Amino acid sequence: MKQATFSELRSHAKQYFDIVESGESVRITRNGKAIADIVPIGEDLPSWKRRSVQPLVVDGVALSQIVLEERESHP
Repeated sequence: MKQATFSELRSHAKQYFDIVESGESVRITRNGKAIADIVPIGEDLPSWKRRSVQPLVVDGVALSQIVLEERESHP
């Protein structure tokens, strides 16, 4: 991820938005503190297709794995 100060963004906005348009994110800082991330917009997909799926985890084990093991042990 590229990083730029707020002042750099103001002075070179086109350059940073070209970077974002190419698919890379840019983090903006002010006084050394991150204040924003400029991220590319994904494809025009329904929201349920854009989200990255994260497995449900219980005690460090994926819930789907627990269900499969439970099914195998009780046929």
